[in-house]
Amino acid sequence: MSGSLDPIFRPRSIAVIGASRDQNTIGRAVVENLVKFGFTGIVYPVNPKAEVIFSIKAYPSVEDIPGDVDLAIIAVPARFVPEVMEACGRKGVKGAIIITAGFREMGADGMGRESALRDIVDRYGIRVIGPNCMGVLNTDPAIRMNATFAYTSVPEGNVALISQSGAFGLIIFEHTESMGLGMSKFISLGNRMDVGTNELLEMLERDERTNLILLYLESFGDPRQFPAIARRISRKKPIIAVKSGRTSAGAKAASSHTGAMAASDIAVEALFEQAGILRARTIPDLFDYAQALAYQPLPKGDRVAIITNGGGPAIIATDAVIGAGLKMAAFSDTTLAALRSFLPPEASTANPVDMIASAGPEEYRKAVAAALGDGGVDAVIVIFVPPIAADSVAVAKAISGASAGIEKPVLGVFMGSERVAHAVEELERNRIPPYKFPESAANSLAAMHRYAQWMRRPIGEPTAFPVDRDAVRRIIRGRSGYLGMEEVRDLLEAYGLRIPEFSIVRTKDEACAEAERLGYPVVLKALVRGITHKTDIGGIKLDLRTEYEVKGGFYDILESLREAGLDREKDLIGVMVQRMVDGGKETIIGVVQDPLFGPLVMFGMGGIYVEVLKDVAFRIPPLTDRDAMELVESIRGYPILKGIRGDPPHDIPAAIDALQRVSQMVIENPEIVEMDLNPFLILPEGEGVTALDARIRVEPCDEGTPSRGQRP
Repeated sequence: MSGSLDPIFRPRSIAVIGASRDQNTIGRAVVENLVKFGFTGIVYPVNPKAEVIFSIKAYPSVEDIPGDVDLAIIAVPARFVPEVMEACGRKGVKGAIIITAGFREMGADGMGRESALRDIVDRYGIRVIGPNCMGVLNTDPAIRMNATFAYTSVPEGNVALISQSGAFGLIIFEHTESMGLGMSKFISLGNRMDVGTNELLEMLERDERTNLILLYLESFGDPRQFPAIARRISRKKPIIAVKSGRTSAGAKAASSHTGAMAASDIAVEALFEQAGILRARTIPDLFDYAQALAYQPLPKGDRVAIITNGGGPAIIATDAVIGAGLKMAAFSDTTLAALRSFLPPEASTANPVDMIASAGPEEYRKAVAAALGDGGVDAVIVIFVPPIAADSVAVAKAISGASAGIEKPVLGVFMGSERVAHAVEELERNRIPPYKFPESAANSLAAMHRYAQWMRRPIGEPTAFPVDRDAVRRIIRGRSGYLGMEEVRDLLEAYGLRIPEFSIVRTKDEACAEAERLGYPVVLKALVRGITHKTDIGGIKLDLRTEYEVKGGFYDILESLREAGLDREKDLIGVMVQRMVDGGKETIIGVVQDPLFGPLVMFGMGGIYVEVLKDVAFRIPPLTDRDAMELVESIRGYPILKGIRGDPPHDIPAAIDALQRVSQMVIENPEIVEMDLNPFLILPEGEGVTALDARIRVEPCDEGTPSRGQRP
């Protein structure tokens, strides 16, 4: 066989171990599904107590089967699974789908059983989906394999789904059938003892019958490799994902259900953004986005036309379009004239077009054609609310005819449930995604626009900056806890990041001498053990311009420490005298550690209000130049950095450069577990950036621990 997963997805023969005559068993359902779906190979039921199952000869064990077996589907009690896998290994079976539950998802005892099972699998080189899964589907006419226990048929199509939940897989089957959304493959992952998401994504990347990939994830099996794989594939095929466990309670539930640690939602959001994955917040969103991307071309821009026969839906749709981040298209004079030529005077020809309730199939056909012919329109949402005596199917046919062959997306909103059921089927036959409400169509179109933008983005490249690595190792090696300010300065400078010149003193006379040396104005900052925010204890004095002000500021800091119950001798490390830098905008660059994804680089508006405003965003290193640029552009305060109301633009290229340097630093030094450059000052355009204050915490790691960019 050509690939390691071929025994699972392209088998020539399948043994169903645990097949049964009882129609209420999983083993019986799997045999029945294989036969009814038209599997092109041989099916061998295995049951020591039955001679025939579903009119097919059964065998006592897999080793009694006379021919070769490519794939074993196992649906026996958990205590028998190791024995069955040993038999499969001796038989030479190369692929297995273990539907049986009772392993890692059950806690410590189950983890032990799964570990022992993994030893057997490794010894024989068997590739495994599961355990605790629903099975696998491949609609390829050359295979025709429904190796699941779902009692629902699935139409052939170009959409593949990887699901970590078997129960969710059952819902998918039912919903895709009702929507007419055909599938190429379905894979229920289960516990991912062997085959995981990354390997399946790479298989689907090569699959010519798959054009769209859907993911339902509760956790990540190998999150360190996932971003690079997903980023590459999403350039070829859209990936839409639902990641459950966004809240702390949800994450706990996900961990209990799957037996795997849930990633923080911040890391997931950053990962999806960087990899071009469209995140669906809900299951309905997943289906909504899938219909749009499976049926329609991508929009070339964000200008939307709305055509409807009701004023209320027109208003709702307009709000939804704007709320989704899209724009209402402005019609050309030619388009307006065309609309006026056939619509009654009571109709509104401006966008949104309200053709009023009397509009029939012909009005819909002409209006859709006029909107699609306008060069200022990138997409059309067509809404139909059925009047009492309306031929909704004829309206659907008119919309389909007007949009045929046009490379602009058209989304339909047919409101009325049962009254428009046949019209919805007509839209689906003509590959126009139908929705029940305008908000669903607008959000789906926005997802298409985001993906189109992703496809048009240049592929960024990480920059390798020269670094004084010997100096870095001297600072970090063997250290634990927060670095001293001199060490922080030296580490930043080794990576080309600057901090204004400073000295650390113990007395007011030393402070005055250093202020004179550095040049006024200066800043005084108390360095106190165990205190993260200096402002909380009155430990910062700004813009000191004379010796008198420096002495007064020094005295005030000591008084503030005393009032806070701190001891000067025990708690005060020293007072930092630093040259003051004026102008610019205060931002923050930070690094936090995610238990699964490793370091996350943060950027946002900074200063003392950063925790209140929370105008920050995250990315997973290594950061390309594009990643760093998008990180800066993603915060709400980005227009401030660009310059507004007479304020000059600030040095955004220098900030992008700094983010890449921080990215390189944390990749090359896994000992760095926490970093705050706050305030991180972005000066006016051309003047660069500087960290006004910084905290870096390190912890030792094992020798040879690879950086995030090198992990296997």
